Amino acid sequence: MRVHAAVRPLLSGLCAAVMLNGTAGAEAPASILGFSDERAAAQHTLEAQFDAVLNRDNLRNWMQRLSAQPHHLGSAYGKENAEFIADLFRSWGYETRIETFYVLFPTPRVRVLEMVAPEPFTAALVEPALPEDATSGQTDTQLPIYNCYSVDGDVTGELVYVNYGVPKDYEELERRGIDVRGKIVLARYGGSWRGIKPKVAAEKGAVGCIIYSDPRGDGYFEGDVYPKGGWRSERSAQRGSVADMPIYSGDPLTPGVGATKKTAKPDLRRAQTLTKIPVLPIAYSDAVPLLRAIGGPMAPEAWRGSLPLPYRLGPGPARVHLRLEFDWKVVPANDVIATLRGTELPDEWILRGNHHDAWVNGATDPVSGLVALLEEARAVAGLARNGWKPARTIVYAAWDGEEEGLLGSTEWVETHAAELRRKAVVYINTDSNSRGLLEMAGSHTLETFINQVARDVVDPEKNVSVLERARAALILQGTEEERKAARETGMLRIGALGSGSDYTPFLQHLGIAALSLGYGGEDEYGQYHSIYDSFDHYRRFMDPNFDYGLAMARTTGRVVLRLASATVLPFEFGRFTATIERYVKEVSKLADDMRDESEEKNRRLDEGTFTAYFDPTKPYVLPKPDDAVPHLNFAPLENALGVLQKSARAHEKAALARGAGSKPLAPAERAALDQALMGCERALTRPEGLPGRPWYVHHVYAPGQYTGYGVKTLPGVREALELRRWREAEAQVVIAAQLLEAYAARIDAATTILEPAPAELTRKPASAP
Repeated sequence: MRVHAAVRPLLSGLCAAVMLNGTAGAEAPASILGFSDERAAAQHTLEAQFDAVLNRDNLRNWMQRLSAQPHHLGSAYGKENAEFIADLFRSWGYETRIETFYVLFPTPRVRVLEMVAPEPFTAALVEPALPEDATSGQTDTQLPIYNCYSVDGDVTGELVYVNYGVPKDYEELERRGIDVRGKIVLARYGGSWRGIKPKVAAEKGAVGCIIYSDPRGDGYFEGDVYPKGGWRSERSAQRGSVADMPIYSGDPLTPGVGATKKTAKPDLRRAQTLTKIPVLPIAYSDAVPLLRAIGGPMAPEAWRGSLPLPYRLGPGPARVHLRLEFDWKVVPANDVIATLRGTELPDEWILRGNHHDAWVNGATDPVSGLVALLEEARAVAGLARNGWKPARTIVYAAWDGEEEGLLGSTEWVETHAAELRRKAVVYINTDSNSRGLLEMAGSHTLETFINQVARDVVDPEKNVSVLERARAALILQGTEEERKAARETGMLRIGALGSGSDYTPFLQHLGIAALSLGYGGEDEYGQYHSIYDSFDHYRRFMDPNFDYGLAMARTTGRVVLRLASATVLPFEFGRFTATIERYVKEVSKLADDMRDESEEKNRRLDEGTFTAYFDPTKPYVLPKPDDAVPHLNFAPLENALGVLQKSARAHEKAALARGAGSKPLAPAERAALDQALMGCERALTRPEGLPGRPWYVHHVYAPGQYTGYGVKTLPGVREALELRRWREAEAQVVIAAQLLEAYAARIDAATTILEPAPAELTRKPASAP
């Protein structure tokens, strides 16, 4: 195998690559975690055969077919697509079924947004058809512009511009004496997940929320708009769910329980994840008259977008009327499940998924990722027909209802939770895909494994490995710490997972190790959740030749093939432990920084030097002093980290020793070792879940309560600190420490299985002279 110079440091850094049926070959270019040298060579040959049969024409043809009509949750074409996908899997030899769940899916009956003062204006709320986009005129089957899971409402109020509408923006407004109680807020997309905006607005007393796409981050500031370029045009708007997913994902009516026909549906008023106020998205053409009519002080410079007008805060004199009514119906969500049975360890499942539903035609989101999954599955089935058999069972899934809040995947996970806890090894997720760099996130026990996969996939534009290209970009553009890590280790840190796609129920509700992968960054994706996310747009501005669709299939295909065939599951604990050490330092520093900031603020208040904004028409009010930040005891977490580090070192030593010449694992030992390794991620969960949101049971990775998609690591500790709940923070430190110690105990169980028998302790390794 050709090895590029920039990749060689990676190989020396993979000393934990366990060769359990032969000599340790961490320096060997072809080493693969969990494989002997001999089996690694055979695996590379298999992967070359896999690559050889991939066909870009399939990706193009399937995308054109799947995105030919709108195919949202509950639509006729969505059902046709599910059946089409299932037929493909059956034709390739998979055991295939469609599992149907029944979920809440409101669609609009009434949408009215009008300005009633200082002058009349009615928002169009329509995206026009374009002659350059063949599917943009399918108005009879398109979902209109709206936010799913907004409540009904009929409200009128003065308008206040709130920037991104996240908590720190309201803190800035409060410093300026601006109160949103009884008002309607206007927020721009960005800064956080869209569902956080109406959530925070309601908590601050607003009666309605409008979200618009500003061209600074989603339009002509980035480049030419569609159809000349790929960026969002003035009348294009972003649909999307605003369910409070940080509480739980899935059907709002059935948290924790699969929404089957037999599942009781409670009263709609008991659904916790619906918004508390009405919310509506609009295009920037509809936002311009509203922003122009807002008076009051100028917004801070960082709050100003790229529209040709002054950005003012209000309140008023703009006064708007917002009226929304929805059809609160229950619709079927159709998940396609395709299985290729393992021959040696059939009760260990490698799960691979991508959703198939879209807000409208969805060529990029999600069909670009789905067609790569389909081509991957076709090629894997071809290998099986030609004699290769997976040791472990492979399960492919095409989920429905992802866009509304991960409905299809969550309901499937909740329905099969007991079996998944026993059998699921890893869940591999993809979603949208386009050209650019490989982006990797997931469980950090898989960091070494996925770096090796990236090492072995060639970038179609640069003709180097996708790992080498991503490292080069990070060294050029990353933070000082990221650049240093990339240079010194030859590896890439993978990101931690928050929410926003179908890995959430697997990782954060059941504790199943997960990866989320995708290419991007060189596209012009300005049509997210609009009618222009179409085949015509994709083939012009995203991945015209489907080069990165093939790269995705090569990447995830290797992930699946290696996980299905590895002698022992390729989990590695050194990188995970280093990541936990970083998280522990972060929460400790967060407490120190908060203490310093509060002391400085209170000192300035005492001295009368605190800067406040003065409005001669309002009373001069200073903020209240902060409560003192106590000195919190992080010792339990630091001690648990020490235990974890010791266990990880012992496991690495035992794994290398076992691979250096002792006898191979017996089948029973192999199965027991896999179970111990699978149990590690489960050990980071707790049935009681996180404070205030028991559905999320993982205590290392979770979406933030006020970030949505964005991850909070060590979330119980971190969010208690951010919310200034000091007793809860100390309690969560103890809980996190206990879970890390339980994790270390699972590593120890795996180490015990690997350790040689006493008679073997004096045996020289096979590689010794």
